Formats: sequence, structure tokens, C-alpha cells
Amino acid sequence: MEAFSEVLDRLYKKVLLGAQLENESRDYVSYLSPLVSSDGCLASPSPRSPGGQDPPQPASPDTPLNSRGPSPKAGAQERMLLQLTVIQVMVTRVLSAETAPSCKEKYQEILNILLKSSEVDLQLTRLFPNRDKLLSHLAAKCLGLLLYFQLREKVPLRDSWVAFCRTSLGEPLASGRVACCLWVLSAVVKEILKDPGAQKTESLQRFLAPLDAVLGDFCDPFFAQCLANLRAPSEGIAALLALLDLLELLAASRPHVRPPQPCQRLLFQKAARVLDVIAWPVPAFVGRKCILVLKKCLLGKVGEDLGSSPLPAPLPPDPHLEMDMAALADVVLQAVDSGLLRTLSVPGQAPHFGGEEVQPGADRVPGTDQVMLRSVSLLLIKSLEVRFQHHAAAIQGKDDLQRFMAQLLSFLKPRLQPALQCNHPCTWLSQVFIEQDDDMLEAAKASLGIYLQLTRAGDTPGKDRQRGKAAWACDLHSSGCDPHCIFLSVLGSVSFDPTTLLDFLISSETCFLEYFVWYLKLLQTDWAHFIAVCTYWDGITPEVAISDDRPDPSVTQERHHPVDPGPGAAGSVQGDMGGAWLAQAPRSILSPRRGAPSLVAYDSSDDSEEELPGQRLSHAEPRAGPETQGMGQTGQAGEGGGQAPHSRPVAPKDPAGCFSAACEAATTTGSASARGLCCRTVHCLGHLHRAVARLQRRGLFPYNPAALLKLLRHIEVACSRRGTL
Repeated sequence: MEAFSEVLDRLYKKVLLGAQLENESRDYVSYLSPLVSSDGCLASPSPRSPGGQDPPQPASPDTPLNSRGPSPKAGAQERMLLQLTVIQVMVTRVLSAETAPSCKEKYQEILNILLKSSEVDLQLTRLFPNRDKLLSHLAAKCLGLLLYFQLREKVPLRDSWVAFCRTSLGEPLASGRVACCLWVLSAVVKEILKDPGAQKTESLQRFLAPLDAVLGDFCDPFFAQCLANLRAPSEGIAALLALLDLLELLAASRPHVRPPQPCQRLLFQKAARVLDVIAWPVPAFVGRKCILVLKKCLLGKVGEDLGSSPLPAPLPPDPHLEMDMAALADVVLQAVDSGLLRTLSVPGQAPHFGGEEVQPGADRVPGTDQVMLRSVSLLLIKSLEVRFQHHAAAIQGKDDLQRFMAQLLSFLKPRLQPALQCNHPCTWLSQVFIEQDDDMLEAAKASLGIYLQLTRAGDTPGKDRQRGKAAWACDLHSSGCDPHCIFLSVLGSVSFDPTTLLDFLISSETCFLEYFVWYLKLLQTDWAHFIAVCTYWDGITPEVAISDDRPDPSVTQERHHPVDPGPGAAGSVQGDMGGAWLAQAPRSILSPRRGAPSLVAYDSSDDSEEELPGQRLSHAEPRAGPETQGMGQTGQAGEGGGQAPHSRPVAPKDPAGCFSAACEAATTTGSASARGLCCRTVHCLGHLHRAVARLQRRGLFPYNPAALLKLLRHIEVACSRRGTL
């Protein structure tokens, strides 16, 4: 036994270094063949080779390792662990492009002999499960790599493997074989997706074709059995998580097969079952995983963390994808209609490193699961967008939008800190996604897509077109889906910083380019609505104008220590909405998160003199409107006219009515002027326009931005023509 362990240890060291093996391949196979009885017990190997000769003694590699091999008295379990490790490393070496061709050929020969002569796959399945979790896990990982090696080498898979899957997936959860089988399937699909070669399609078809019927018949009984056996969480939860991983990987492999295999559509077809899990008495992380998997599926981001290579060649469109996406969106919306958001448990305890449990004696930190809030919000808003892409009835769509968004806002309101204010519901998006740029932009794009779909489905209802537009704008605002409010919230979340927008445009990690182009096209045709929104926002935030001077860094201190400007400074004129929302507004709406100064000092209702990098804010003259009549003309310090009081007005009883009046006035007269946020927005877009143009001239922009520059130029021209600057 001592000689057997020493030879196996030396073999491991040589394969780990990718060194050449001198002996015959069959001699090494005798040391790698696992010996497992039918009941899963490990057998002791013979110290002599099958031919009766002494075992070969491979020379030690030229570069000695300091690590010591197993003890001469190592038991069968340690010997099996080392055998599995050598097989795993050998397969990895064969798949690596860094392995020398001569060494790779030798390793391939050994593995082919091992697969044909010793039925190694059958031997490994006998280790599922094993009381030694490490041995069971390593056996599953090794079997997954061997199956993938057979696919790469175009070696036919054994019928015994399909029979094992059919038998294991039909066993009770308590046996533990279900989770192991699902884990092996996931490991093989993951290796195929990570393969940089061009044979993904062939490998997936060969591997999944015999499993379609097995997996299709497995899911429904599994969920029923899992719900009935929740009293045994260790087996049920492990199998449930393994199934969710497999369903996600199968959906991620779908773009590589045309038409997709039936099992690759399972996540879409079993979405209702996945949503049912959320209501089960399972740990919070299980419900979170269900929501995350469905969210990534709707966004087309399943398997994005695998780093898989792009499609090797253009494939025809998926004939079932659009239908499956619509079905998935309908399932989500039906669940919301059935009370999903009312029963959804969002843990009130903030997550901790290493898990969700707090160490004994430690203080429990109250909080909300922000990952869950973001995922649920994005899942719902994306489902609405998908539905409206397929059901374009304008009136019914608007009713559905209001109903579902009312449920979402009711779900979010008690869970947001600071609380969501009813007089500005569109700020929910920036509050929920303030720490996650990619999800924030996905939600903004979905919201804009909903607006475009509903406005294109039919003309604005109502005999009076302008009043109808104003009413529709008011409905959008009360539902938290006004595209201009959301765009201003997105800009506010990055402090109106054009360099951040430039980063978004260059980066491929977000959908900002698509969203930005959509919005700029909308802005060209919906300028009056944008002015109305800016008018409304300027009624609740001090008006500012922007120049191109460099900022004074000392001004940034005022955000945390506001100073009363005194009677000689410029006052602020605000309407009925004015300081009330300002006093209650969450700091995340128009305040920075990247170290830049904020738009307004939220600790004061007076006009702020804070500045942005490269820009200086100065007080602009207020709008002329009904709210300023009888109050005198205000302006810069030293100018004539009365000064507005520094006290905050009382919040209006009907904020939506004020917004509706602003929209109606803007759409009717077309002469509304918003010199605060409109000026700030256009200046930000102007700086972005010049930065992109400068990079384009130098050949430093990663793609052709000609269309984007044209849109930005149109916005500047439209703004200057209307005299809003």
C-alpha cells in the first residue's frame, strides 16, 4: 500500500506541473481506477499492477514540490480523494491551451483508456451521496469534468449515465442523490458554456437531447415533494438550490441552440412553481435566489457571470423566445395580482458577512434587504414592459400600469429610508437603485419603454387633446413612471455630472446607451411635457443657473453645515409645493453619491450656492407665475424687489393636482419656462456633447457616436430656440 500511495502522489505532482509521463498509459490507469462497491464502500487496491509486475515508479519531476504526499498509512478514503484529484487535474490539463501538445496527447490517452476499461463514471456515481461531504463533492465535480471531456472528444456517453439520471431524480429527497445528480448536470453545462471553442452547439445538443424527457417529467413532482418535505431542510433546500442553478444554466445555454431543446425552456415554463417557493417557509436567501433568477431571465442576463465567449456564428432567431418571455411576464403579474407583494417577506435584519445570522451577543441591526427590494421592483417593472409590448391596448394598458404600480409603491413606501413621499412618487426609482447603477438604468429603460408603448398604442384619450395629455402626464406622475421625472432622478443620482454619463456611455456593463438614445428621441417630440416636469420640480427645489467657471471647493462644506445667507443674500421664491417637499425629500433624489457636491442643501430651504466640478451655480431669476404675484420681484442680492421668506410653505393637499395644472398649462400654451433644472440638464448634456465630440475627433471613442451627437445637438438647439437658457 505504501508503494501505491507514493506512486500516486508522484503522478499527481507531475500532472500538476504538466510534465511528460514516461511509462505506458495502461500502467497509470491501474492507479487511477476508483474501486467502489455497489453499496458505496471503498475497496483497498492491490499493490501490484494487473499484469503481475511491480508497479511502475515514475520519476519525480525536475522541480520538486515542498508539499508532502499522503502518509504511508493513508486509508482508502484519502487514497480515493487523491485519485479523484489526479483525474480532475489531468482533465483540466487536457482542456488547457498552455499544456504542451505531447503531454496533452499522453493525458488524453490515459483518460480514454480509463473511461473505456474501468467504467469510472459508474464507479463515481456510487459515491452519491457519501457521509464524507468532501468525497461526495469531489466525486460529483470529477464526474462532471469527465462527461465534458467525453463531449469534447466526441466520445458517446454511456446509456448507464442517462439511466442513472432517471433513477436518481426519481428517488426521495432524503436520499441525497437528487441534489448530487442536479449538481453534476449543472457542472457539465457550465463547462460547456465556458468553453472558448466553437462547438458549444454540438456539445449541448449531444448532452441535453437524452435528458429532455427526464427533466421535463421531473420538475412538477419535485416541487410537490420539496414542499411536502420542508421539515428536512438540509436535503430539500440543497436540491432546490441545485435545481434553480440548473434551470438558470439551461436558460443561459439557450442562445447556442436553434431551435432550443425543451429542457432549455423549463425556467420559463416553471416560473409559477419558482414563484410559489417564495411563499414557502424557507430561508430568506432561497426566496431571494428565486427572484434573482427570474429577474435575470427577463433581462436576458442568465449566466452572465460565467464569462462565456460570444456566439461563434450568427444563429437564426429563437422562434419561442418572445412567447416564453411574454408567458413569464404574465406569470409574474398574475402573482402580483394574487397578493405576492402583500405576503412577500423582506427581512428586517440587515445581512451580515458570511450569512444572515448574527453572532450571539451581537447587536441586531435593523434594516431592509436592499437586494430583494431592487430585484422585486425591477422584476415587476420589466414584466410590465414585456406585457405592453404584446398587449398594446392603450386604455387597458394604462389601467394595468396604475394598478400594478400602486401595489409596488405601497410595497416600497414603508421599506424605504427615508420614506417615499406621496407628493413625488417618481423618486422611488432613484431611492431603490441608488447603489446599483446597472439595475437603476434597466428600470429606467423599462419605465421609458412602457411610456413609449402606451403612447404609441393610441392617442391620448379625451375630447380635448391638450387636456388629455395633461391628464395622462398626471397619471404617469402619480404612478411613479413619468419618463422625465425619472430621467431627472437618474441625473440627480449622479449629481448632474457629465463625466459619469460619459463613463456610462463607454461602459458595456449597463444599458445606458440604449436608454439615453430612447430618451433623447422622446425629448425632441415631448419638450412641453419636459418643461412642465422641470416647472414642477423647480417648485419644490430652489432655482439655479449654471456657468462654466471652476467651483470653489469650500462651498461643498455647506451641504452638511448650511449657513443662513442673511437678509442681503438672494431669496428663494417657491410655489405651494416649494419647501414642503424640500423639507421631507430624501437626500438620495438630487444629492450625490460619488463625492461631488449636491444640487441643493437639503438642510435649508434657501437657495444654495453649491457647485459641481467644473461648474458654478448662481442664483437665477425666478419664474413668472401665479405664485409670484403680489410677492415682489426677487433676484440677485442688491436688486430691487421684496425678498421671499425663508420659512418652508405647507405641503399642498393635492400635489397631483398641482402637477396636472402645470402640465395642462405647458401643453396648452407651450410657453412655460423652467430655468432651474431645465438649465442644469441642458448644460449637463452640453458638456457631455462636447466631451464625446472631442473623444471622437481624437479617435478615442469606442464606437461611432455620430447619431448620439446629432441627438444631443438637437436638444441644445431646441432649448436655445425656446429661450429656456
